[in-house]
Amino acid sequence: MAPLPPLHRFRPRLLDSLRGYTRARLLADLGAGLTVGIVALPLALAFAIGSGLKPEQGLATAIVAGLLISLLGGSSVQIGGPAGAFVVIVYGIVQHHGLANLLISTMLAGLLLLAMGALRLGVLVRYIPVAIVIGFSNGIAVLIGFGQLKDLLGLPIAAMPADFFGQLTALSRYAAAFNPAALALGLGTMALVLLWPKGYLPGQPRWRRAIARLPGTLVALIAASVAAQMLALPVETIGSRFGAIPRALPAPAWPALSWAGAQGLVIPTLTIALLGAVESLLCARIADGAGAQPRHDPNQELMAQGLANIAAPLFGGLPATGTIARTMTNLRAGATSPVAGIVHALTLLAVVLLAAPLAADIPLAALAGILLVVAWNMGDWHEFTRLRRFNLPYRTLLLGTFGLTIVFDLTVAVEVGLVLACLLFIYRMGRLFRVEPLPDAPPGIRLLRLHGALFFGAVGRIDALAEQLPDDCSELVLDGSRLFAIDSSGLDALIQLQRALQRRQQSLVLCGLDEQPAGLVRRGGLADLLGPEGLHADLAAWRRARGL
Repeated sequence: MAPLPPLHRFRPRLLDSLRGYTRARLLADLGAGLTVGIVALPLALAFAIGSGLKPEQGLATAIVAGLLISLLGGSSVQIGGPAGAFVVIVYGIVQHHGLANLLISTMLAGLLLLAMGALRLGVLVRYIPVAIVIGFSNGIAVLIGFGQLKDLLGLPIAAMPADFFGQLTALSRYAAAFNPAALALGLGTMALVLLWPKGYLPGQPRWRRAIARLPGTLVALIAASVAAQMLALPVETIGSRFGAIPRALPAPAWPALSWAGAQGLVIPTLTIALLGAVESLLCARIADGAGAQPRHDPNQELMAQGLANIAAPLFGGLPATGTIARTMTNLRAGATSPVAGIVHALTLLAVVLLAAPLAADIPLAALAGILLVVAWNMGDWHEFTRLRRFNLPYRTLLLGTFGLTIVFDLTVAVEVGLVLACLLFIYRMGRLFRVEPLPDAPPGIRLLRLHGALFFGAVGRIDALAEQLPDDCSELVLDGSRLFAIDSSGLDALIQLQRALQRRQQSLVLCGLDEQPAGLVRRGGLADLLGPEGLHADLAAWRRARGL
């Protein structure tokens, strides 16, 4: 028995990045880390509250998981932490299983991610079709958007249902009781985030370049908080719902574990692990294409994501993964190594230690507005307008995954999407296999050429060949020079064809088989059934053997 492949070597990218590390790179990483830390602050608060958790849990996740992902990860610039893609998933788990089981599911998902990286399975994530990735990303974006309408409108709903249709029912029931002040704050926050300068050019005035460096989300939160206080607006804030945010990280503690509760966590655990793996590696690939840093190590990245998701729940944190928006901010701010990500986590820690009580005045409508912008940016909405350019299988996969994500959940959508993708692939490959008649066949002999792969999805085109031969045909010659692969079902179809022809006093000849089909024909016993006259190197060798 062949030995098992070795486990992936645990070597964080940080170790390689520090070789030849210079003062200039340190200053660049410090600036990038401070910038992305400020950007991450409002997002960490918003993602936690949108997930049905306390704001400090989002901050703890961004600090603990963000620090570990940068310290131990396989990417030079990736920033980890709570992500918008997890908002809907976490909210549903908390509603159905409770907070303790969310923490347990996250830790179990971390173990699964660690094992995937150690077993070198990081490359498997790339086999998920892009239509499925776009479908569930857009579906999650829709669910995030609907989940924020309660706070955006200031509706008096105690708790939003976890399912999409339940949310629609609750929103329609309380729509008449919306709070105009909350709606105005939320829309104003969205407008400020969208219109705030996203970049600067060297030729612009200094003041414009200075304000362009400030994150729009942070500016919008400060403006909304000041407006709510000065105008005494009747809106709900972080403080009125959750109380003051502690000026320290929670003390680490093991979540309460019960076997009865853990038995129902298989699907939540797989969902967190799958989404975390896809999001982190997709983010790392995008960062690779946008910068000049070395390509990421997917297996090392998965191991770091796993360790981060094991550690974060000890501090009450939610699931963490690589985040595209913060990673691209880090890259554009000049990051050169994982040191920037470490600085980002330390920046958030400093904010918690020094200024956490100030977050109590942030209106929840403003956070809802930020999450609506995040949801909009998450979706590849232009893909819907481009669907007419693609074939039916692509449309089916994308729209099917999108609809299933909204109606059911991510796990069901990806499972059904992968099964559907396999079926559609089998159908397309089966259609590509064809049997082509060749000219200049001698009297009493039928010449056919096989094209493509003869596998279980294409054997139907072989089964009927015996019945299609005329009675005066003594030999069926199949040219396999264009047959690049064959599986056990294809081999069985050829064996059944040979036996059917033998009963009709006709013979089967195979010519020009490539290495893989020829090897299976020999191992599967068909070569013995055909005999030396039934296998030839090519059509020319067969003609010479027949004296043609």
